[in-house]
Amino acid sequence: MYPSRGAAALSSALLGCIAATLAQGSPTAVSAKPDRPNVIVVVTDDFGYGDLGIYGVLADVRTPHLDRLAREGALFTNGYSTAPQCSPSRAGLLTGKYQQRFGYDHNGLGPLPLEERTLADRLKEGGYATGLVGKWHLEPNWTDKRWAAEHYKQPIDPKVRLPHEVLAPYLPGGRGFEEFYCGELAQYVANFDRTGKSLSPDGEVLNESGFRVDVQTQAALAFLSRQGQRPFFLYLSYYAPHVPLAAPPEYLARFPGEMPERRRYALAMIAAVDEGLGRIVEALEKRGQRENTLIFFVSDNGAPLGVNAGSFMQDVKPVAAVGPYWDGSRNDPLRGEKGMLSEGGIRVPFIVSWPARIREGQVISQPVSTLDIASTSVAAAGLPADRELDGVDLTPWLTGVATGAPHDALYWRFWSQEAVRSGDWKLVRLGTRMSSCSSISPGTPARTSMSRHSTRRF
Repeated sequence: MYPSRGAAALSSALLGCIAATLAQGSPTAVSAKPDRPNVIVVVTDDFGYGDLGIYGVLADVRTPHLDRLAREGALFTNGYSTAPQCSPSRAGLLTGKYQQRFGYDHNGLGPLPLEERTLADRLKEGGYATGLVGKWHLEPNWTDKRWAAEHYKQPIDPKVRLPHEVLAPYLPGGRGFEEFYCGELAQYVANFDRTGKSLSPDGEVLNESGFRVDVQTQAALAFLSRQGQRPFFLYLSYYAPHVPLAAPPEYLARFPGEMPERRRYALAMIAAVDEGLGRIVEALEKRGQRENTLIFFVSDNGAPLGVNAGSFMQDVKPVAAVGPYWDGSRNDPLRGEKGMLSEGGIRVPFIVSWPARIREGQVISQPVSTLDIASTSVAAAGLPADRELDGVDLTPWLTGVATGAPHDALYWRFWSQEAVRSGDWKLVRLGTRMSSCSSISPGTPARTSMSRHSTRRF
């Protein structure tokens, strides 16, 4: 049914990346105003707070291009993801709504409901060209038992390949993305290739032999090369430094010396992401688009440290192993890890850059959320404000018009955990345990106390 390159079979994960042309619809006839910015949202996977060089936490990490992006825009020291796990945090980011509102609290409660509008839907309706590169992970999969019982009427497991007609409405092409290069490791489904050539509108299977971070950067550059006069929205979702760890010798050689191999590989993958961002910014500069491009850089959640796997920041398995092991990234100086509502699980690297509007060199300590990405992008595109969005348009704070805190409070619910942060205080409910409440000292890293009845400064 689908044209292919290389292997003919689709894995169940990659089948979830083929877009449905019928679901996609046609772009609305909205005139593209030349002053509306392009929007690029870069999301990394399991990238810890401590591994953004400009925070000055760890000496071994090197992120010169990201550091420059932060210096030319705004660096947030209290930027939060909406969940400590990939699917719910991406659902919140792309809808601009707390994912708890539509029951997507954690992995296994998906897919992203069809009635929820994505940022791509909104910007496409506003006349933007829209594209996705990299990880999606919001389509139905074998962990979504509730959805399968209601919609598929039979059990599914990792070996079950869901029919295309079942998946189609949930895939990137049905969720507002006109162009896509969707995948995580070596196999992608795309309607354009890395040279910028158009492929089948429904997508073709591409088997890529290169390093996955570089492949995703090249695809992002190809998307940029395909754009004309319309403003564009690119959602670039790097699959790094998530396990299985992998990096070529030229990146690994940048980090010699004694260290856990998982750390070396994570540093190499982070360096590749950083270099990719540098190439994208360079491409924008050559196209004369850098000044009027709004760029966000965040992680989907904090790094897994391997506590639950008994491998706390250790080389207990080969670097290519998958599973709940340390991915080599670090959350220093925060406590906790992926899967926890303590700071290390949800407080993430957070950069916003828009040279045409945002003052450079800002360091902002007020708490913000990845929910704010949609609200800020919608406002920047000149689209009407929508009360459905839970985020805040950060532009007034980024331009110095507004002061104070953008949010009265931020909220989380995940597994049996709940949390709220308001001002300098964060309340955490740890499942069946008692709650803990901690004071946050402005300007210092926040660490939620995990002990019962304890109060301590962050």
